[in-house]
Amino acid sequence: MNLKKITAIFLAFGIATFSVFPADISIVETPTAPSVNDSPAVAFVRKLNAVLQTGSIDQALLLFSGMPPSLQNDMDLKKLHASLMISAELYGEAKSLVSELELKLPNDVEVKEMKMILAKAEGNSSAKTAALKEIIALDPNNSYANTELAQEQVLKHKYKPAKNYYLKALKGDSKNLDALFGYGQTSYYLNEISAARTAFKKMLEIDPQNAVAYSYIGKIYAEDENYKMAEENVLKAIALDDSNYDFYMDLGTYQRFRGKFKDAEKAWTNAIKINPEYFLAYAYRAGLYDEQNLYDEALEDYRMVVKTNPQYYFAYESLGMLAWRIGNFDEARAAFEKAYSYNKTNVSYPLMIAACYYKANKPHLVKPFLAKALKDFPDRNSLEYLMLRLYHDFGPTNAENQIVQKIQQEENKTKKGKMTFYLALYDEMKGRNESSNKIYSEVASLQSPMFFEFRLAEWKVK
Repeated sequence: MNLKKITAIFLAFGIATFSVFPADISIVETPTAPSVNDSPAVAFVRKLNAVLQTGSIDQALLLFSGMPPSLQNDMDLKKLHASLMISAELYGEAKSLVSELELKLPNDVEVKEMKMILAKAEGNSSAKTAALKEIIALDPNNSYANTELAQEQVLKHKYKPAKNYYLKALKGDSKNLDALFGYGQTSYYLNEISAARTAFKKMLEIDPQNAVAYSYIGKIYAEDENYKMAEENVLKAIALDDSNYDFYMDLGTYQRFRGKFKDAEKAWTNAIKINPEYFLAYAYRAGLYDEQNLYDEALEDYRMVVKTNPQYYFAYESLGMLAWRIGNFDEARAAFEKAYSYNKTNVSYPLMIAACYYKANKPHLVKPFLAKALKDFPDRNSLEYLMLRLYHDFGPTNAENQIVQKIQQEENKTKKGKMTFYLALYDEMKGRNESSNKIYSEVASLQSPMFFEFRLAEWKVK
């Protein structure tokens, strides 16, 4: 329920000291002193307010069971009672009371808001939608309802309609932090950076301790490649909330761009400590280690990436490469098999799988595997098919000369470099070391390579 609306119930009695929302009680100001001239209703609310100062919703609810008979039909007190039940997650009891209130106050927006909260808590989407429609019919710019409608659109990645709902919410309440955040976030997603910046700065004017606002201002600075200011702002966010995984992910990214690799490593390590079951920080840190030639550390992190998220197929290629580097050919093969399962058109993967079988002294498994893989490359005159066939036959053949000729004629530099590597690897596995070393050197000397085999050639040469 809208915090302002609940606070208004206290205001009706001249005692606006608490805002009540599900699972939230926050002090607004110090309660006024009791007066002998207080009416029974005001006296009850003062007593209720005093109990709420301790944060005890349960004790506050007990007061309603002993409420004087003269107050039992007070609609404002009934609304306050219902809101406290919602805060205590007593949804069944709250629902009964809200239904009673709706019969007596059919056009009361606050009651409709509580009805919507209960439907959402129950997971009743149709009832929630109906309640939202009722609220909007009564109050088109209702801040709470429009924010809820916006969030539904965000979940569908429909950011433009979401932003429009947030704008309506802000018409209803220009200081609604949820609506301000949503408007800023959707503007950011829509690349409306100026509007996003304005929204997050407004959030900080209202709530200077808002960590998420600082984090998004950091993102906005990063859009302009001002990583120094991006880092400063996300550090402010972390100072306010050091348990947020995303903050440390952003911090590491900004620090990496600033060349502060040790700091970036530390940031992503902190993210891992917060949630060791999530893959992304392992992936970022693995890439950082890999860039710094810390291959053992990178290998361990890539292992964790696929352990925590087996569907993250980008990691399998790197995992296969690093396992190959240390001669763990069974692990390398398993990784390339996974990569191949996601991309059947990349000839590198079946060739590496076949090479892993040969390197692991399992040549008998190559032909059955490549016999199936060849079906993914139906053009028998293609360089890919011919190379796969070479690895499949692995014996006396006239195809080598044809392959060498096709490689020399190939205009695509990436394809040419890749196929040259597999020619070198074939020579190595055949024991033709002088030839293979020469060809590996050719691959390793290429400029701006765009294929992972280049690194394998580099490692071989070094």
